[in-house]
Amino acid sequence: MKPVDLAKSTAFMMSMALIIALLTNFAGVFPSDVLDSDLRADITVLLLAVMMTLSLSRYRFSNLNPVTHWRSVGRALLMGLIVSSLIPLAGYFLLKDSEWGAEAAGLVFIAATPFAASVAPLSYILRGDMEHAARGTIYVYVASLLWIPFVVWLAMGESVDMASLVITVVEIIGIPLVVSRLLTRFEISRDLMSVFLNCCIFVLVWLSVGSTNFSTSTVAILVAFAVIAALRSFGLGSAIEVAERRAGLPWGQRVADILMASYKNKGIAIALCVATLGPMASFAMVAIATSIVVEISWVIFMDSVLFSRRRMERELARDAEAGTGAEVREQA
Repeated sequence: MKPVDLAKSTAFMMSMALIIALLTNFAGVFPSDVLDSDLRADITVLLLAVMMTLSLSRYRFSNLNPVTHWRSVGRALLMGLIVSSLIPLAGYFLLKDSEWGAEAAGLVFIAATPFAASVAPLSYILRGDMEHAARGTIYVYVASLLWIPFVVWLAMGESVDMASLVITVVEIIGIPLVVSRLLTRFEISRDLMSVFLNCCIFVLVWLSVGSTNFSTSTVAILVAFAVIAALRSFGLGSAIEVAERRAGLPWGQRVADILMASYKNKGIAIALCVATLGPMASFAMVAIATSIVVEISWVIFMDSVLFSRRRMERELARDAEAGTGAEVREQA
């Protein structure tokens, strides 16, 4: 396998970034004297804004009529914002008044963020409902301009500088939504996009996890965060898969719904955390860093087990025989 093939693999790049970040962290060699919290925040916001602009530029603002496609839009908003936020928010409210309240703040930023912008490309690769995923991405990210500040205010109130939070949301979502329209006419190689975005993810994970303050965290809180993350990804994703399969929903819809509900945009969570909490972000990053570890495992599980090629072919053949795929696409 060539190095470029490894660079195109999001799971590989995230895994390597996590390993190097943890080694940097535990060895105590992260250059925090040079990369202080303010500089890390600026770099994180800039990188994420560029990533979001490139990712959103691949989506055309077509076939978006919310009246015609109200089921698709409603399902995306439900799965991508509401359902996906319930477990991390519940974890935060359970822990916020404990000795781990500072670390638990990271759960709020996980809850507030929408699903990853790569959900539509992943839906395409996995033979999911690509049109629904792309449409949902646009509506969910537009709604996030209000949803993110609302969730953070609801959970943390005046303990967070809401003006700074709103500015950051505009920088990493609002501006990219507008600027991305200027890039839609340009063809960009899928491989080049994958390598560039994965390299950005690598830097973001290293900056955030490498500087995270694990020293004050006990094994108990790390396990608690891991359980919350596992419930949000493995638990929620598997529950949706079982429920929708038993309801007779086709492969394409299940793939898109599972990705929307379980695959969070950790880059946005990191950017919001470091941009709004300042020095305290190193504590809140414990929950986000732990979630990244679990989510990497979830991505690998989805790719190799839940959405395996053999299972995909079997399910698609069954849908074709039953004629359910076309029917659901017409409803969406």
